[in-house]
Amino acid sequence: MQNTALNILKTGNNVFITGSAGTGKTYLLNKFTFYLKSRKVIPTIVAPTGIAASHLRGQTIHSYFSLGIRSEIDDDYIDSLLEKKYLQKRFAQLKVLIIDEISMVSPEIFSSIDKILQAFKSNSLAFGGVQTILSGDFFQLPPISRTPSDKRFAWQSPSWKALGLKTCYLEEKFRQDDNVLITILDEIRSGAVSSHSFNVLNSRFHKDLGLDFTPTKLYTHNMDVDRINLEELNKLNTSAFAFNYKSEGSAKNIEKIFKSSLVLEEINLKIGAVVMFIKNNHDLAYINGTTGVIVDFDKETKLPIVKTTDGSLIKTSLEEWTMENESANIVAKVSQVPLKLAWAITIHKSQGMTLDAAEIDLSKTFEVGQGYVALSRIKNIEGLRLMGLNDNALLVDSLILHIDPRIKAASQKASDEISAVSEEKLQEIFDAYVLSVDGLLDIKKITEQEQILNSEKKFLKKSSTPTHIQTKELIESSASVEALAKNRGMSKSTIINHLRILKEEDAELKLEKFLPEASIVSRIGEALVKIKERNNKDDFSEDGKPRLKPIFELLNGEIPYDDIRISLISS
Repeated sequence: MQNTALNILKTGNNVFITGSAGTGKTYLLNKFTFYLKSRKVIPTIVAPTGIAASHLRGQTIHSYFSLGIRSEIDDDYIDSLLEKKYLQKRFAQLKVLIIDEISMVSPEIFSSIDKILQAFKSNSLAFGGVQTILSGDFFQLPPISRTPSDKRFAWQSPSWKALGLKTCYLEEKFRQDDNVLITILDEIRSGAVSSHSFNVLNSRFHKDLGLDFTPTKLYTHNMDVDRINLEELNKLNTSAFAFNYKSEGSAKNIEKIFKSSLVLEEINLKIGAVVMFIKNNHDLAYINGTTGVIVDFDKETKLPIVKTTDGSLIKTSLEEWTMENESANIVAKVSQVPLKLAWAITIHKSQGMTLDAAEIDLSKTFEVGQGYVALSRIKNIEGLRLMGLNDNALLVDSLILHIDPRIKAASQKASDEISAVSEEKLQEIFDAYVLSVDGLLDIKKITEQEQILNSEKKFLKKSSTPTHIQTKELIESSASVEALAKNRGMSKSTIINHLRILKEEDAELKLEKFLPEASIVSRIGEALVKIKERNNKDDFSEDGKPRLKPIFELLNGEIPYDDIRISLISS
């Protein structure tokens, strides 16, 4: 049960958390994270993909451990990392490490993390003596391997055994809300799917789900995903904009960047296109896996503006993908829009997602675990539209089937051991652990921290409101654009863009108080009249709106662009 697992985590042991889809592994980690943060201990959370990392507000393994595009490292590379001041500071602060979606971590990467931490902590213990929590389900997809190997899973690394992990195999289901789907998933995990379950799946073939939205399409191959996305793009009756990459470095190294990342050489985009971000940018509030719809293209940069599924508006900018040599010097760089089309995604990319409904094609399944992962993305069998099923679709790795009873036995042992400890003794162990990671024990201070954390949760919940609507809520209490920008903690130009969107949504919105002084507004108005009179097509964008640059030039560069922008919004 989750409370037992939480107690095991609070003892300071290294822990492996597992269980079938929907047993609340992420929920448990969030509870443990809250426990630590309320005691002023900040855990480090990493995962193999951006989507998985986002569930716990973490970052990718490759980013945090500065692995670049490597899976294996040598002593020379570790020596180059040890010289970096920012990494010295980062790992000095590391007290508790949480690795989510551990099934997708290769034994090579797992061993690399161990070597890096031993080096930075100057400690020969596994992972440099840092408390390490691993979470994941090995019945799900294994790591994508570039070279054939008989060792595919993190638990096959010597570093796994060296951690001396306590195992917590969660049993209670939380996500799926119908027993039919739970039964099918449990049968897949047992390696014996009943005829009744096959009949249920057959009843979902090409099922009309009667939804008022298009369900996410999950496919096994990139080829199918690309075909579907192109078909959907062609259905849109809006103008297409092509974005081509720019690069620096040798052709060989540039090719390596494309092979090791999701960045595209060319991407065609339209208003209405469903897209996914393929890069992390916490400043702009998106990560690898954030999805949304293109609602416009910026009039100046020509880059897409994306409305994400949580309602936020993001003005994209070009991102860079780089390749470093052994001395950590950049030897190649690719710049491109950080987007890909996302009406359909691969099952590998879906791992970690929870979907209300999905259209799933398992007719070309080539990897064990694909069917299990795809089906476990949905909450209810009623949310499934099945497009195909082959003989491999419901298979899981025979090796995992073989070791699963041993994992359960280890979990039972850990449960029995902690259940035998008195509550008084347990509390002593908990307190000793908190002190060992420099945490708080003062009840009053812990309570204060919990209140702060709960306030942050409320703020984050509120922040799911579209960002320009949050700006609108502060218009009345802000005397100027500068004050509004300060109240929102954003740049002036971002706030002006929000005001433009708000004015387009509500023509009656009063923005006069944000205008510059009357003489400036008058000069801008006169320039605008001249622009319209000379009727030069280069002075106007494709939608007929006047461009800023000719107005700026007519005003001899004496009036800032921001003043021109706000005046045009209110005109």
